[in-house]
Amino acid sequence: MCASRPRTKIRAPRRGLTGDHVDFDETWGVLAQSLREIHSQNASRLSFEELYRNAYKLVLKKFGDRLYQNVLDLISDHLLRVGHDDVRPLKPNSAVSGNGLFSGSAELERREAGTRFLIGLKRAWENHLVCLRMINDVLMYMDRSYCSDKDIPSIYVAAMGLFRDKLLYNQDFKVGETLNKIILDQIRMERDGDVIDRNSIRSCICMLDALYESDKELPTEKLYLTRFEKEFLASSTEFYKAEAEKLMRECDTASYFRLTSKRLKEETDRVQAFLCAATEQKIVRVVEKEMIESNLKEILKTETGLVQMIDNDKYEDIELVYRLSLRVDKDLTVVKSICKARIIEMGKELIKNLGAAGETNAATGTASSSKTPTESQNITNQTLLSIDWVEKVLVLKDKFDRILEQAMSKDGGMHIAFTQAFSEFINDFNRSAEYVSLFLDENMKKGIKGKSEAEVEAILDKAIVLFRYISDKDRFERYYNKHLARRLLTQRSISHDSEKQMIAKMKLEVGIAFTTKLEGMFRDMNVSDDLNAEYKAARAEARNASSSSAPKKVELTVNILTPTHWPSVSGGLPGEETQTCTFPEEIKSIVQDFETFYMSKHNGRLLKWQPQLGTADIRATFAHRKHELNVPTHSMIILLAFNDLPDEDPTLSYEQLKTITSIPENDLKRNLQSLAVAPKSRILIKKPMSREINSTDVFTFNKDFQSKLTRVKIGLVQSNRVETEKEKKETDEKVEEQRGHQIEAAIVRIMKQRKTMNHADLTHEVIGQLSNRFNPEPTLIKKRLESLMEREYIERVEGQRSVYRYLVSFPALIRPSAAMLIV
Repeated sequence: MCASRPRTKIRAPRRGLTGDHVDFDETWGVLAQSLREIHSQNASRLSFEELYRNAYKLVLKKFGDRLYQNVLDLISDHLLRVGHDDVRPLKPNSAVSGNGLFSGSAELERREAGTRFLIGLKRAWENHLVCLRMINDVLMYMDRSYCSDKDIPSIYVAAMGLFRDKLLYNQDFKVGETLNKIILDQIRMERDGDVIDRNSIRSCICMLDALYESDKELPTEKLYLTRFEKEFLASSTEFYKAEAEKLMRECDTASYFRLTSKRLKEETDRVQAFLCAATEQKIVRVVEKEMIESNLKEILKTETGLVQMIDNDKYEDIELVYRLSLRVDKDLTVVKSICKARIIEMGKELIKNLGAAGETNAATGTASSSKTPTESQNITNQTLLSIDWVEKVLVLKDKFDRILEQAMSKDGGMHIAFTQAFSEFINDFNRSAEYVSLFLDENMKKGIKGKSEAEVEAILDKAIVLFRYISDKDRFERYYNKHLARRLLTQRSISHDSEKQMIAKMKLEVGIAFTTKLEGMFRDMNVSDDLNAEYKAARAEARNASSSSAPKKVELTVNILTPTHWPSVSGGLPGEETQTCTFPEEIKSIVQDFETFYMSKHNGRLLKWQPQLGTADIRATFAHRKHELNVPTHSMIILLAFNDLPDEDPTLSYEQLKTITSIPENDLKRNLQSLAVAPKSRILIKKPMSREINSTDVFTFNKDFQSKLTRVKIGLVQSNRVETEKEKKETDEKVEEQRGHQIEAAIVRIMKQRKTMNHADLTHEVIGQLSNRFNPEPTLIKKRLESLMEREYIERVEGQRSVYRYLVSFPALIRPSAAMLIV
C-alpha cells in the first residue's frame, strides 16, 4: 500500500494543433479549476487530453516557471484545508497528552479516538496519492521538459514534500507528532492485549516510508527512519525494561523465558504486519537486550532457574533457555558456567556420599557385632561402593548427554564445557583411576555376562568416556594392568574378545605405547597354552615309554609371564611382594620336572615361581562326602600340610604352619582367614574362633565340613579390592618414580633433536609429549632437568641460564629385563 511513482503515459499533441498565441491567465484558469475538481474527487467529466494540451502549450510558450509555482501553490492551499478540516480536529476530551496517551478518556474511547485520527490521516494520504497521480499525468510534459532542464524536483516529488511540510509537520497542526504518539499508544495497547486497527497503522507507516526529509530522497532520510523509528525503539526499550522487572518479580524462570519467547514472536509478527522490514532486527534486538541479556545471569541463578530445570529434567524449558541465551551470547558463557558448576557440584556430592556410605557401613558393622569388623570387610564394602560410584557417575553423564541431545542441539561448545566439568571433579578425586579400573574389572568378570554385542559395546563406550576424562592415564594404566593380570591368571574374564575390544579402544585414545603391555599379556597367555600342551604331551609320552600305569596324582598347568608385560613389584603384582614358600614333596617333584622340560627348550633363561598368583584344584574327603576344592596355591600348600597328621589329632598351630610352609606371614594370615574364618568355606577349625588370625591360634582339619556343592571355590580374602591407604601410598610413589623416568626420556628425545633449547620451550614440548598419559608439573620437569645436568647429559649454555645444550648420547634410561616370570 506504500506510494509509488505514476507510470501513466499520455501522447503529446502535435505542434500543428497549437496556436501561436497563448494567454497564460486564461489557460491557467482552466487548469486550476480542473485541478480543484481533481482534489474534490469530481474528475469524471474532465478531459485529460485537453488538460494535458493546455499544460503542454504553457510549457512550450515558456510559461513553465509560472505553471510550476502555481501548481505547487494550489496543492499547498489544498493540503492546508485538509489539515485544518479533515485531519487536525480531535474531540476536546481526546487531546494528546505528553506521554502519548489520550488524557481524560477511558481506554476504549482512547483507542477509538486514535483509530479515527489514523483513518482520517490515511484517507488524506490516499486521496493525495490519487490526486497526485492525475495531476502528474496532466503535467507530464512539464516534468520531462521544464523540470529536467532546470534540474528541479518533479511535481510528484515537490508535492510529496508539500504533504510533509504543509500537513504532517505544520507547526499549527502538529499532525506528525500526534501521529507518532498515537501509533506508539496503539502498539502499547496491542502489547497489553487489546485489538487495534492494523490496516490504518500500516497505511500511515507506508506514508512515512514514502516521504523524505528533503527532495533529494536519500534512503537514509525517510521520515520513517528519521521521525518514527527512533521514537518507536526508545519507547519499546522503556516498555521491555519495565516488563522484565515485572516478570522477574512475578514469574518463575521457565515462565519468564516462555513470555520472552512470546514477546519476540509478537514483535516479529508486528513488523511483518504494519512496520518496515528493516525494523525487525532492531526491535528484536531491543527485546533481547532488555529481557534476556540484561537479566540473563540473575534470572538463571534464581531458585527456579537453570539448576532446578537440570535437576528435574525439564528438557523443553532448558531448550528454551539455550535458544534464547544463544541470541545474546554466542559463546553461552552464563549457561556454560551454571551447567559446569552444577556438574562439579553433583560430582562432588557423589564423592561425599561415597565417604558417608563407607562410614555408615563401618558403623553398621560395629553395631551388629560384638567384634570390630576386619579391614578386609571394610575394604570389600569400599570396593562395592567404588563400583557404585562409577555407575552413578555414568548415570550423571547419561543425564547431561540427554540434555545436550534433546535440549541443546548437540552444541559443540556445551559438549566441551560438560567434558571439562566431568574431567575436573573426576580428577579432583584421587581414587578415580582405581575406581574406573575396578568398574571395568567387575564388568569383565560378570557384568557383561548374558549381554548382547550391542550392550557390551555400550558398556565399553561408557568406560572409554570415563577413561577419556582421567588426566593421569599412567595411574589408570597401572591399576588396569593389575586387574587384567588377575582376571587372566584366575581365568575370571568372561570374554577375551571383549577384553581385546577394550584394549583396541584405549589404543585409539592414547596410542600403541599405552597398550603394549596389555597386548603382551594376551600373547603370554597364548604362548603358555601352547607350552602346556607340549608339556602334557611330553609327560604322556614319557609315561608310555616307561609303561607306567600309575595314576596321575598331580597335574601342572603353568603360565609363562614376561616381566616387562605384567605388573611387577619385585616380581609380584602391585601391593604384593615377591613370595617364596616350601612346596610339598609331590608338588616339588612336578615343579622340577617342568623346569627340566622348559630348560631343554629355552636354555639360559631365569625361572622364578610365583605361587601367590596361582590356584589349585584339590580332591578332599570329608565325613559326609567328597568335594573338589578350588583354592589359591598357598591354601593348597596349607591344606596338604594336614595330610601327614594322624586322624585322631589333625591339628597344627599357626607357628607350625608358618614353619612347614614358609609362606610369608601376611599371605599366610589371608589364606588362613579364607580357610578357617569365612562361614561357607571353613575347611579348617580355628581355636579360639575370631575374625583375626593370631600367632597363638591352633587349626584342625574340619572332617565334618558340608556343602551342597560338589565343587567349592574358596577365594582369597581382599582379592580384587580397593587399595588400603598404605598400598595406595606405595602405588603413588611408584607412579611418581615412573613419571620421572618418562619425563627424562622425553627431555632426552627433544634435546637430542634440537641440541639447544630454552627452558620455557622445552617445558612446553615435554608437557605436550606426555599430556596423553599425565600432566607433568613444571616443578617436576625442572627437578628432572637438574638430575640430567648432574649426570652430565645436558648443560646450561654459558651466560644463558635458561638455555640448555645436549651433550652426549646415552643408552635408554629404562632397560627391560630378560627374566621370565612363571606361575
